[in-house]
Amino acid sequence: MQKVLGYMRKAVQQYGLIRDGDRIMVGVSGGKDSLVLLYGLTLLRRFIGIEYEVVGVTLDMGFTGEKMDFSSVERFCAEHDIEYHIIKTQIAEIVFDVRKEPSPCSLCARMRRGALHDAANELGCNKVALGHNYDDAVETFIMNLFTEGRIGCFSPSTYLTHKNVTVIRPLVLAPEKEVRRAARKNELPVVKSVCPADGHTNRQKTKDFLADMERNDHGFKDRIFGAMKRANVDGWGGIDWTPPKTKD
Repeated sequence: MQKVLGYMRKAVQQYGLIRDGDRIMVGVSGGKDSLVLLYGLTLLRRFIGIEYEVVGVTLDMGFTGEKMDFSSVERFCAEHDIEYHIIKTQIAEIVFDVRKEPSPCSLCARMRRGALHDAANELGCNKVALGHNYDDAVETFIMNLFTEGRIGCFSPSTYLTHKNVTVIRPLVLAPEKEVRRAARKNELPVVKSVCPADGHTNRQKTKDFLADMERNDHGFKDRIFGAMKRANVDGWGGIDWTPPKTKD
């Protein structure tokens, strides 16, 4: 976990993600990234020198049939004195049953974001932390380029005027393999997704493509990120930072 905390600390400092008095809501899907983020933000408070609160929120998507069980996450939060809420939604029903979306991910993502932002307002949180990591940033850039024909990515920090909340991504400098390793070594209670689209998305195809390219041309992802930085794509520029190097 120490490596991930190092990446998080660097991201917080370089992008000014957290300030004294922040009440940060972490969107906890139950996956490795969101759980590492939740635990990491809790640990980071001990030595980063910033006073802030952490609140975990899980959206119950409302999938019919097999139900996702977040009781292990509830126990984990209780053990670590983390405020935690599960909010029931009808997102899955709307996306899959009512709208019958052939490509459900885009609508689902928009609805989840809206529900999280509303939850932040209701819980008095001024910031929403999402678990996107370094690999996610590169994947998003490639997806926007290949699928939509545009240069763009999400930003490390985005203020939403219509909701009066700031979305932050403290894991953006942490490679996915380090996040996965931290989740495993700390035995975090990862909850398997029951979404029917899981593993069959455009993001998964992009992830596979990048993994292929990286195997054949080591450093491929780092060079893409370097290009994003030099071009100052969506706030990534001006960072005095060397891409992370990890051992397999």
